[in-house]
Amino acid sequence: MATFLYDGSFEGFLTLVYESYMRKKSARRIIKSAREWDLTDENISIITNRTHAAKVLESLRTKFEKRYYARIFHIFMCDSEPFEKPLYDYIVLGFRDQRHLADITHPSIRYIENLAREYFRYLHKMYGFVRFEELSDGMLYARIEGKFNIVAPLGAHFAKRLNPYDFIIHDTKRALAYWKNEAGGELHEVAAFEQPLRSASEEKFQKLWKTFFQSVTIPARRNIKLQKKWVPLLYRRYMTEFMET
Repeated sequence: MATFLYDGSFEGFLTLVYESYMRKKSARRIIKSAREWDLTDENISIITNRTHAAKVLESLRTKFEKRYYARIFHIFMCDSEPFEKPLYDYIVLGFRDQRHLADITHPSIRYIENLAREYFRYLHKMYGFVRFEELSDGMLYARIEGKFNIVAPLGAHFAKRLNPYDFIIHDTKRALAYWKNEAGGELHEVAAFEQPLRSASEEKFQKLWKTFFQSVTIPARRNIKLQKKWVPLLYRRYMTEFMET
C-alpha cells in the first residue's frame, strides 16, 4: 500500500486509479498536497494522463450500472469533503463485484451513500434559494458560493425552468459559471470577474422585495433560531432579502 498524491482534478483521480492498478499498489491515503506526505509510507506522485484517465472512464462506463457510474461523478463534486479514499475504495470494490456497492456495512460504501444524500439535499435546497438579478443587458445573473460543486446540475435545472431566458449561474468560490443562451448551456471557467450592473427595474424590484420582507416581520414573534433552521446562514449571502445592498 502507498500514499498517492494527485492534482485534485477528475482526470488526475482517474489516472491515480489507473496507476494503482498497473503498479499493483493499493492506496492507503490519497492527498492533494505534498505537505501531507507520510515519510514512513511509500509515496507516489501521480502525473495526470488524459489517455489513461479516458481508459478508466470507459471501463467505468461499460462495467458499472448507470446508478453506480453516476454516483462517482456526484461524489467527486463534493469537493469540500475528504472523499478521495472512500471513492477510490468504491471504484475498486465495484470493479471486483458490483454487489459490494450495495453493502452499507462497509465503511467506505456507507460514507459514499451518506455524502451522496447530503449532496442532493443541498442541491434541492439551492433550487429554492438561488436568486437571479436582471442585468443592464437583460440577462439574468445569479451568484452562489456552493458548499459542493453544483453549478452544472443547477444550471440544467434552471435551463428547463427559465426557458427561453438567457442566464448565468456563477460559483464565485470555484470560478465556474453555467452560461445559458439560445445555443444551449455550457460550463465555463471564469478567469476574471467584474461586478455586473443591474438593470434599473432590478434595482427597483429589489428595494420593493426588501421592503415587503421587512414589513411582514412581526418583531414580537421574531425567532432567529427558527429562522436559521429554515434558512441556514450557508444559503443567505446572495439571497436578496438578506443582502444589505
